Amino acid sequence: MVAVINYGMGNTGSIVNMLHRIGEEAVVTDKRNELEEADKIILPGVGAFDHGIQNLREKDLVDVIRRVTLEKKIPFLGICLGMQLLGNKSEEGQEEGLGLIPFTNVRFRFEEPTLLKIPHMGWDIVNFQQKDRILEGLEEMQRFYFVHSYYAICEKKENILMTCAYGHEFAAAVKNENIYGFQFHPEKSHRFGMKLLENFVRRV
Repeated sequence: MVAVINYGMGNTGSIVNMLHRIGEEAVVTDKRNELEEADKIILPGVGAFDHGIQNLREKDLVDVIRRVTLEKKIPFLGICLGMQLLGNKSEEGQEEGLGLIPFTNVRFRFEEPTLLKIPHMGWDIVNFQQKDRILEGLEEMQRFYFVHSYYAICEKKENILMTCAYGHEFAAAVKNENIYGFQFHPEKSHRFGMKLLENFVRRV
């Protein structure tokens, strides 16, 4: 069973629909026992960092997320805000993140005059930084759909799974053992995103 965490931060329906398209059943839940029993877990999210971690805390989900990822080693995927919450903190707010992957979220800043806008929005190309089962069947230079103003700066290079360039290179996807994070939206990225989600539920 794939559990999609419902903590009031949006886009659970589109993820479930994409999973259904690849023949996977999913439950949208905020119940601790269902997360404990899940085979795979997805933490989606759109919105502000502090609001996201506060919602997880109010639903008493922070400790269970840490337990299923760090102790039970259940494959876990954070998407967009869900990825940012995997880190230690964010310039967007004051709250501490889940601390599952050592990175800090910072806002895009462009010192020189540029036509680049914030947020980074639309289709963009990613580059793979390491081999991984979640990337099987995908080729380099794949395109995914982004909508974000903040990006992760990883403390360790080995946690960077993919990069993208928007003014400068940044981590588009991260990994720490069984824990993955995508800054882009696979559920909005057509066949490329569908393949990533299929690999997550069937190969990881």
